[in-house]
Formats: sequence, C-alpha cells, structure tokens
Amino acid sequence: MQQSQKQRDEIHKTIWNIANKLRGSVTGWDFKQYVLGTLFYRFISEKFKNYINESYSKNDKSFNYANLDDEKIKQMPQNNKIQFIKEIGFFMLPSELFENVAKDAYQMKENLNEKLESIFKNIENSAKGSGSESDLSGLFDDFDINSKKLGTTVVARNEKLADILSEVAKMNFDFSDNKIDAFGDAYEFLMTMYASNAGKSGGEFFTPQEVSELLTKIVANNKEKLKNIYDPACGSGSLLLKAIKVLGKENIGNFCGQEIELTTYNLCRMNMFLHGLEFDKFDIAHGDTLISPFHSDEKFQAVVSNPPYSIKWKGDDDPILINDARFSPAGILAPKSKADLAFVMHALYHLANNGTAAIVMFPGTMYRSGAEQKIRKYLVENDFVDAIINLPQNLFFGTSIQTNILVLKKGKTNGSCGNILFINAENEFEKSTNNNKLTPNNIDKIMQIYKERKNEQFFSRKVEIAQIKENDFNLSVSSYVEQEDKSEKIDIKELNSQISAIVKNQQILRSQIDKIVADLESAG
Repeated sequence: MQQSQKQRDEIHKTIWNIANKLRGSVTGWDFKQYVLGTLFYRFISEKFKNYINESYSKNDKSFNYANLDDEKIKQMPQNNKIQFIKEIGFFMLPSELFENVAKDAYQMKENLNEKLESIFKNIENSAKGSGSESDLSGLFDDFDINSKKLGTTVVARNEKLADILSEVAKMNFDFSDNKIDAFGDAYEFLMTMYASNAGKSGGEFFTPQEVSELLTKIVANNKEKLKNIYDPACGSGSLLLKAIKVLGKENIGNFCGQEIELTTYNLCRMNMFLHGLEFDKFDIAHGDTLISPFHSDEKFQAVVSNPPYSIKWKGDDDPILINDARFSPAGILAPKSKADLAFVMHALYHLANNGTAAIVMFPGTMYRSGAEQKIRKYLVENDFVDAIINLPQNLFFGTSIQTNILVLKKGKTNGSCGNILFINAENEFEKSTNNNKLTPNNIDKIMQIYKERKNEQFFSRKVEIAQIKENDFNLSVSSYVEQEDKSEKIDIKELNSQISAIVKNQQILRSQIDKIVADLESAG
C-alpha cells in the first residue's frame, strides 16, 4: 500500500509540474494528450530497452542498449529485428529511446518536433506486416506536436515539448514494477484539475476505478479464470483492466473492446501496453459499436460496460437494424433519442451462455414506457436479468446523477432462476472531495449480498418475475426495496405532556402580568 501511494504521488507531482510549465498555453482537457502521450512514450522506450538488455546482458553485464550507436544496430541481421518485433511488437533505435531524446531535448530547439514526429512514425511503421500492426497503427495521432497551442513559433513549441519531456524524465517511477493503474490514476487526477469539462462528452462519463472494480467483481464472481472479457464502449480501458487486479493477468485469456472516440481509443491501446499486456492479448477496435460492430459474432464470458447515457442513434431510421441479430429478438429497437438499451441488447448478444454482463445504466431506462418497456419485457420474460444495483449519487466526474448496475446472465443457476435481486446501495459511500466514493467495505457489502442473494430490510430484496410482470416490467430498485424512514419519530404522549406544561406556564405568566398591571394602575 505504501509503495502504491508513493507511485501515485509521483504521478500527481509530475502532472502538476507539467501543468505549471504549460500554464498560459495548453490548458483545459486538451492537456491530457501531452501528459498521457509522453508517459506512454517513456513506458514503451523502457519496455523495449529492458527487453533488449535482458536478452544480451547474460553474456555482458555492462550491456546497455541506450548507449549503442544507431549505425551498429542498423547493421544487425534482419532476422534479429524481425524476432524482436515478433516478441515485443515494435522496434526502436537507441537514439529514439525516451531517455536519450529527453536528455538532449533543450539542445534541439530547432527540430525537436521533427525528431519526435519521426520517432512516433518509426515505431508505428516497425509493426507493419506483423501481428501488432493494428495495435500500434495511429497510436500517436493525438499527440499534436505541431499545435500552435504550444507556442506561436517552432522554437517556442519545442521549448514546451522539452519541458514536458524533462518533467516526465524526472519522475521516479518504475513501469516494470507498476503497483497502480498508472493511466487510470493519471486520468482521474487530470479530471480533478479540469473538472468543469473533463470526463464527459455526449453523455459519456469516465468510470471511477472503484466502480470499475465492483463491475469486474460481479462478472468474475466465483470464477478463478476468464476466457475473455469485453467492453463495447471501452473508453480508456479502465473497466477491462480492472480484471487484472481482481483475477490476475495470467488468469484472463483476451481483452476485447471497441471505442468510437479516436483519442480515447488510442489511450485505451496505450493503457493495454502499460499494463504489460502483449499485443496478442488484446483486441481494441475503433468505430461505432452499435452500427459497425467489430467483434461481430464473438461470445464473451464477461462483459463490462459504462456506455454513454441517453445518446442518439440511428434506431428505426435504419430499416436494416430491426433485422440485426443483436436487436431483433426484442422485436423493437431502442428509441432514436436514447440508445441505452441498444447497448444492453448488444451486450446480451455477445454474452456467452456461461457468462455475466455488468452494465452501468441511467435510472430512467429501468422504468420509462414505450419501446424501452417492451425491451425490458423481453429481458425479464426470458430470465436474462440477474440483478439491479442502485449506486450512490455523485460517483462520476462531471455529473451528480445516480446510476444503476444492470446484471445480465444467460445461464442462471437454480438460486437465481425466475427472480431478480434488487439492491439499494445508495448510502454505500464515503465523501471524498467533490465526489462520493465506494470504499472497499462498501464493495464487499454489495458483493456479499449479491452472492448470497438474500433479503435485507431497506437494502436488498429478491423478487419473483411474476410480481415484476404485474408491475409492468418496472425495474426501478425503489419499486421493490423499501426505503428506510430516517425522519425523527414523534412521541405523541410526550408531545401532549410538553404542550400541557407550556399551557400551564402560560397561565402562570398571564396571572403574574395581570397582577403587575393592577399594581401599576392602583399606584397611578
């Protein structure tokens, strides 16, 4: 725990120092591309250098790839280079390593931007034709080296780039011994700095690490290993990667996801590498999941997602969608103005028969009428809904809305067949700065109730499907779990006694006042 906090503090200090160096130029949420992009550049440089050093240091303990001459490396047999790319996914010359560029950055005021641009292209091009090509293609596109926000002249821009490289180089952080979710933690810290516009775009909200952990524990419940895990709206990948913390990297087969926003898609792929996942262990796609799904007919043992809330989509404007195998079973499409349940149907389609899906939902989808009610009817009548969990308000950056977790299963066991568990966890939080936060104890309590599927007054209730049908397929937690009345109880007998005492005192005071008035009149 102490080492984790030390690493976290180091990242926060570095980000703060970079923010001060860039003050007056790059501000707001655009700042993230420079912080996260540079962190990633340092990471893959160290990863590649350490890989080469370990390969050669067995015979020469003083060997250090960073000190070698580029020309010597260019003369190595092509087969060696191909082997490196096959095993690590990319190739870098010694002069392209982060430590060498950062060391001379301030001396390259005329061409630092060109140097970095060339390095990033070379890294991507080195993977062409290999199994890692799709994982590295366009990875640095959002690192806008030539942005005028950095400065009005090339020299001014390069000075800012040198400042960024210098601060990241100072960071005392061993990426090979990473005790925390480095990108996730950096992402959250950035959002606290730019809370007014960070973490949300078109109904999307960054998933806090604690919520990610709860979702992952739900889908991994009672499982030691997962064949694969999938997020159809994966963002920066925080949900997918929490499975590593819960189960361990070696116990998960593949990490798959799709993301529509280009910058976040690139961050997700970087995050996969940062967590030590080899390029053949993850498959992250770019595009609109609902209209152009990349993992078309794949089935997944675990599905986790925090899809964008109530965004617009094509819906019945596209006549082909009603015949899409993902949506057709419900006989109706989600409303064009609210795609929430389209994501649910998509997740259900990709769920394996022995799998579990945990999806963060806007509460309105649990009770609204019309097409959404008909989709809920399909889900309930086919016994796909395992649980609904009401989360506390104000957990997410940029919004105070309350959310639900919808848990889906295709192969429910005897204890959950024919019923749905409702959990009201709205009071399970700890106040933390501007947001509420799920603590480990909060998560443990929710998970215990979920596993045992037991009724607990004011907290949880297992409800038969027949009752839900009678309630018009309303899946709102408040419709089934009684809320505790925390208003102060009034003791009528005690209240009457107090009133009698007040009246008695009032009569005494009145008689005393009358006596005083009479004395005054007689004296006059």
